[in-house]
Amino acid sequence: MLKAGIVGLPNVGKSTLFNAITKAEALAANYPFATIDPNVGVVYVQDERLDVLASIYKPKKIIPTAYEFIDIAGLVKGASKGEGLGNQFLSHIREVDAICQVVRCFEDENITHVEGNVDPIRDIETIKLELFMADLEVVDKRISRLEKKAKAKVADAIIEHQALVKIKAALDESISPKTIEFSDEELKVIRSFNLLSLKPMIFIANVAEDDLSDPSQNIHYQNILQFADQELTDVVLISAQVEMEIASLNPEEQKEFLEGYGLERSGLNEVIDKSYELLGLKTYFTAGEPEVRAWTFRNGMKAPECAGIIHSDFERGFIKAETLSYTDLLTYLTPQKAKEAGKVRLEGKEYVVKDGDIMLFRFNV
Repeated sequence: MLKAGIVGLPNVGKSTLFNAITKAEALAANYPFATIDPNVGVVYVQDERLDVLASIYKPKKIIPTAYEFIDIAGLVKGASKGEGLGNQFLSHIREVDAICQVVRCFEDENITHVEGNVDPIRDIETIKLELFMADLEVVDKRISRLEKKAKAKVADAIIEHQALVKIKAALDESISPKTIEFSDEELKVIRSFNLLSLKPMIFIANVAEDDLSDPSQNIHYQNILQFADQELTDVVLISAQVEMEIASLNPEEQKEFLEGYGLERSGLNEVIDKSYELLGLKTYFTAGEPEVRAWTFRNGMKAPECAGIIHSDFERGFIKAETLSYTDLLTYLTPQKAKEAGKVRLEGKEYVVKDGDIMLFRFNV
């Protein structure tokens, strides 16, 4: 399951957004939400294709793919040195796939800002510095342990040492390690460190309700857009307070509510979409009378790997994948007519699965 960490300084709207996520059981009819523990919420991802597939296959169950949000508390300046709940914050964030950084873009004299005033770029830089400092400590320790092996010409140690020295040089200059070019061998090594500065990130610009329909008037939001462009980071506009209201409505009411702001979708759905895009994630489906189900896979995965997402036996004993594209199904309206038109294909081990593929795996263990 995809994991995203919601981070931010105190009083930026982070907890309000997270509360909206865990409150949204109003969508339980189609896309239920659940809370695993006080700081984890699971949301089932809305995908209109599931409803279309359900109308065709008439299944007993519809199972969307899931997305886990972790509310990571305790970040203040000095977190990398253990200030606040710094160490707890850092240990939680190392486990996530993507970081969603909530940045305050609204003025409210009743809600104090930890730094005394609203300045989203300063806030972003504060979090960036804490992530860099925490990684620098990890990298320094690892480099010192590797030096003897690297000098002794141990091949694996040399590759790891080279990669970490590159990262250290960037962090020392407050340059993002994401800008560094690594060899395939180096990339394989550094993935195991779960470095915070290498995590994909999205900025969530939290504006006041009044700014939602015309954010061009919000100078803080405009500043974030400009800054994010330089950082090559996506920005999602939300009003956490509005997300709380949306979460208590049924799907039909939500649609009307969003139209009132000139929006087609909620901010939460935009966050999910951007996260999928950022991580190179796609969706394939399995469909039949028992259930229609969505499965998340990484772009570029081949049929046996995708089969393994369902069960390791499917990958180990993979024979073929009976495959029908979603667009072909829409054209012919039933799986049988699509099959008669030659659109149902038998794909082998080298087939690269595409977004929207409807698959039935043949295997033998």
